[in-house]
Amino acid sequence: MKHYLARIFALASLALFLFSSPSWAADEFPGRAKYPDVPVMSKHELKDKYKDVVIVDTRSKLEYETLRINGSKNIPVASKTFADQLKALRSKTDKTIVFYCNGRTCMKSYRAVKQAKRARVENTIAYDAGMFEWAKTYPEMASLFGQSPIQPNEIISKNEFKARSLEPNAFMDKVHQSGSKSLVLDIRDKYQRGAAGFFPGKERWASLDDRKKLDQYIEQAKRENRPLFIYDEVGKQVRWLQYALEKNNVKNYYFMDAGAKGYYKQMMKDFGIR
Repeated sequence: MKHYLARIFALASLALFLFSSPSWAADEFPGRAKYPDVPVMSKHELKDKYKDVVIVDTRSKLEYETLRINGSKNIPVASKTFADQLKALRSKTDKTIVFYCNGRTCMKSYRAVKQAKRARVENTIAYDAGMFEWAKTYPEMASLFGQSPIQPNEIISKNEFKARSLEPNAFMDKVHQSGSKSLVLDIRDKYQRGAAGFFPGKERWASLDDRKKLDQYIEQAKRENRPLFIYDEVGKQVRWLQYALEKNNVKNYYFMDAGAKGYYKQMMKDFGIR
């Protein structure tokens, strides 16, 4: 019965999503179609102009402290003080400001450019291939936990990550099979999350931008031996959270493959919505 009610709630969430959110493209860079007026830069262009620009990491502090481009500054785009911090940075330099986030499906670099324009901070651009591509291509220009260059064996492999990832339906089934012991964390930021999560009564919202709250829930799950079920927007941010979980010796955790968007896509398929 509880599982049935969860599916009904999922359908309601899906309806809300369909009527309140834009569709996403299957393009390599879906953000370019969504933000056509935002100028972009490739990773090779960024490397060539590395010394002539200021690089700003728009992700959470946790992601930044885990893996970052060398020399970058951290100004989370979801922060209430983003505009003020950006204006303070602009007052110190007239160089082009380049924003980046996790990868090609991450919208934060585009949003940062839009917010910069609203704050009247000009000469900004998005490097939208993201952190992971940069680290793979230029390991000598990236830092993992403050150490550079990055060594290949220090990166959590795709297989290790996939071993913790469950398809949306399997994720949902495992949450309910774990009963009252399960602890679900929605780690999306305020722009990604909107108003609702997927697991009423079981779910907590702990954005990566709120490190204190996130650490409290992780510690609670570890202390009470509760399985952690974690999802983000597109299944990419959780990859950086995995470093923190492993570092804290958390053993019982799972991620939702493809994140919230994968969940919505699965619900559309299950309910016959094209």
